Amino acid sequence: MPEFRTIDVGEVRLRCAVEGAGPLVILVHGFPESWFSWRHQIGPIAAAGFTACAIDVRGYGGSDRPQPIEAYAMQHLTADVAGVADALQPDRPAILIGHDWGAPIVWNTALTRPDRIAAVAGLSVPYTGVPNRPFTEIFTEAFTKKDRFFYQAWFQKVGPPEAEAEADVRGFLRKFYYGISGDAPDGSWPQKPADATLLEGMVDPDPFPAWLSEAELDDYVGEFERSGFRGPINRYRNHERDFAWLQAFKDRKIDQPSLLIGGDRDPAFNGFGRIADPAALMRQHATDLRGAHLLAGCGHWTQQERPAQTTALLLDWLKGLRS
Repeated sequence: MPEFRTIDVGEVRLRCAVEGAGPLVILVHGFPESWFSWRHQIGPIAAAGFTACAIDVRGYGGSDRPQPIEAYAMQHLTADVAGVADALQPDRPAILIGHDWGAPIVWNTALTRPDRIAAVAGLSVPYTGVPNRPFTEIFTEAFTKKDRFFYQAWFQKVGPPEAEAEADVRGFLRKFYYGISGDAPDGSWPQKPADATLLEGMVDPDPFPAWLSEAELDDYVGEFERSGFRGPINRYRNHERDFAWLQAFKDRKIDQPSLLIGGDRDPAFNGFGRIADPAALMRQHATDLRGAHLLAGCGHWTQQERPAQTTALLLDWLKGLRS
């Protein structure tokens, strides 16, 4: 079992689940998750001769939860990851692995702090380079102006999204996890007008898919009932700040060894994202991509839906870094 540590990274303190000894591998979760989303990977990574450190991102779980929206800008989240690396392995660069929002966090940490990051892997979200415009402009044109609902547009409203999620945390998580999993049938993500709420029309499955047991769901429910959703949703309210900050790095690429893993039923690839060839896109912006894998039948929750496959691919990549 991992040891839980609270690490002061400068602006905030983060709860970290740490196991093993050897080169540092920092695992960064996405929305709405926690360190627990890496429960299948921590032990095997540690057993392979690495220090596995799964963090609670600021705003989540046992980490500090600042209130201001701007506290969740990418500049701060990448500094948090670098702060964990400095605290646990100050003498050499760390390896990063991220999923969902954790993927952009680790991609951009590698981009902006190449001296501190030795290699980087992303699950579900490929690296597509420094943006040419804020993502809010993109989804406003593609969805809102066409009277189509988009969850990130809903998250721009301060207050109502948190209230909807916190009114029934278990129901929210069940519907959200299922809706973009590989188990949900095609078309299960509801099409609705732009002024709808997130949960309108979403399905609460019975039974829930076997990849997340009731006891495992209990862990997530307990975390979010304690921490709430303001911090996690604030991440979505920083697209303009992220865009402005990253312009200073627009001439850079990710030069560290990298890896991409996703599911062929993940909306990040074949739904909202519609990325026909993620590997080709990534190679335009990452010079040492050592693998791009799409797991058959897998949805958005890559390392939870396909734990054995994901872990095996990560271990092969990690071991290759030593050769």
